[in-house]
Amino acid sequence: MKDLKYLFAYSIPLSTLLSIYFLGIYSYGSVFYAFIVIPLLEVLVQSPEHELAEDDKSSRLKNILFDVMLYGNLPLVFGILGYGFYVISLGELTTSEQIGLVLSLGILLATNGINVAHELGHRKTRIEQTMSKLLLMPCLYMHFYLEHNFGHHKKVATSEDPATSRYNQVLYHFWVTSVIRQYFSAWNIQIHLLKSANKSFLSLKNEMIFYILFQGLYLASLYFLFGFETMLFGISVGVLSFLFLETINYIEHYGLLRSKTGSGRYERVQTIHSWNSNHLIGRIVLYELTRHSDHHYKASKKYQVLEHKRESPQLPFGYPTSILIALVPPLWFKLMNPRVPRTMLPQ
Repeated sequence: MKDLKYLFAYSIPLSTLLSIYFLGIYSYGSVFYAFIVIPLLEVLVQSPEHELAEDDKSSRLKNILFDVMLYGNLPLVFGILGYGFYVISLGELTTSEQIGLVLSLGILLATNGINVAHELGHRKTRIEQTMSKLLLMPCLYMHFYLEHNFGHHKKVATSEDPATSRYNQVLYHFWVTSVIRQYFSAWNIQIHLLKSANKSFLSLKNEMIFYILFQGLYLASLYFLFGFETMLFGISVGVLSFLFLETINYIEHYGLLRSKTGSGRYERVQTIHSWNSNHLIGRIVLYELTRHSDHHYKASKKYQVLEHKRESPQLPFGYPTSILIALVPPLWFKLMNPRVPRTMLPQ
């Protein structure tokens, strides 16, 4: 029964559904839940630090329930998204309600869209990888699949990685550099993969072209089903979702750098090269994404067996609170700069 705690990850979709249904001030329900209720729960509910026994790990890896709970996000996300766009298309909302629904839907896509896509994107089966890309489509960030798996995990904690935020880099500057550099990085990765397979640019193996096509078809569908204005809302929700993702990238890797060995290569990625957070509620809602140090140490590990690494640099707060603090750069620098290991500070 204790494994069913991950059903709590569906609380964000539920809060978004209620936001759409009740409207008014309740259209901000997901915002209130994600950035007020969850941070309060993280303060009140302590996270156990016991390590999983090998038998427990083996049992969890064999339990299909953990996968089913992930897969359930696909119909949930698209169903709630469609419902939200339908309500918006009726043209009966106030400006405040429109803003509330865009924020709520953006949070839905960031947590149960991109985050779940991230987990599924590391899986080996074609169907799970396809599900990952489908969840990234309404986020307008399908190239994340290529860049994250073939770029970020190799270059993390180096100046060459677009998704690693620099020491004293302001979040808003990071948004611009990370979004632009990751997109071009994804194209470079795609071209390299095509050359390695001896395929032409116009080959069916060029996934980047298909990403543009599918995202275009998604927006065209919004236009024909709900109208031009709702399509613009769809773009706004997608942009907001990937800015949430980039904010999480920012807090996960802020100021951390790998050293170069005598041969000029970067040292192997260790658990000290990502910020870790062991706050229980955030862990469950985000399918253990907050145990990011262990994820980078071994990217193939499924979420249900990720572990808390005590030797990793620790975030003082959970992800929702950290996101809010990152939005205020002076406060973020005051809190985090003293925590960055001295050996990783730029020379």
